Amino acid sequence: MKITTIPVTPFMQNCRILQCAQSAQAAIIDPGGDSDKIIRALTQRGIEPSVIWLTHGHLDHVGAADTLRKHYQIDIVGPQRDEQFWFDALAQQAQMFGFAPQVPFLPDTWLEHGQTISLGEQQFEVRHCPGHTPGHVIFVCHSHKLAIVGDVIFKGSIGRTDFPKGDGPTLIASIKREVLSLDDDYRLLSGHGEETSVGQERHKNPFISGKFG
Repeated sequence: MKITTIPVTPFMQNCRILQCAQSAQAAIIDPGGDSDKIIRALTQRGIEPSVIWLTHGHLDHVGAADTLRKHYQIDIVGPQRDEQFWFDALAQQAQMFGFAPQVPFLPDTWLEHGQTISLGEQQFEVRHCPGHTPGHVIFVCHSHKLAIVGDVIFKGSIGRTDFPKGDGPTLIASIKREVLSLDDDYRLLSGHGEETSVGQERHKNPFISGKFG
């Protein structure tokens, strides 16, 4: 599995390009903006993406998705359907976050907890992790021991819960159920900041230990 990280927008959101080494199929995950930058990076690497995956509907994670869908003629997959209200409110999100005007769009396919999605020869388990947003999902690849976790958990922190339909106890429960149930050596690729691991967050994250939050 080849992983490329492209920080986008002033929020420095980690857009990820995952490519199956065997088939060369590639997914764009959470393209939050700067579509030209993402296209340029893909072209430089000779990658023709086959799908876009979204963890949740906040604009800094989806802002370039529709442009890339049209450019590459590929589908947008995810998140879970409880996230639709965030997609319906993309124009308002643009105003709230100070982004350029955004035309609302919807994914081609919603995902549900427990589904398995494929990228070439690689399989990813979809886990529903509400709390930061109600329809947030994460993508877990057990063969490579990694999880794309969006804004559920970060190195030493967790996602915000002060946006509409966010909920702190729900987020903590999601993390304990869906993230900490993985082995300590699973890598966690978050939507912002450095990558971390399940073990590091289990033992050192103050929000999980109960010191904060």
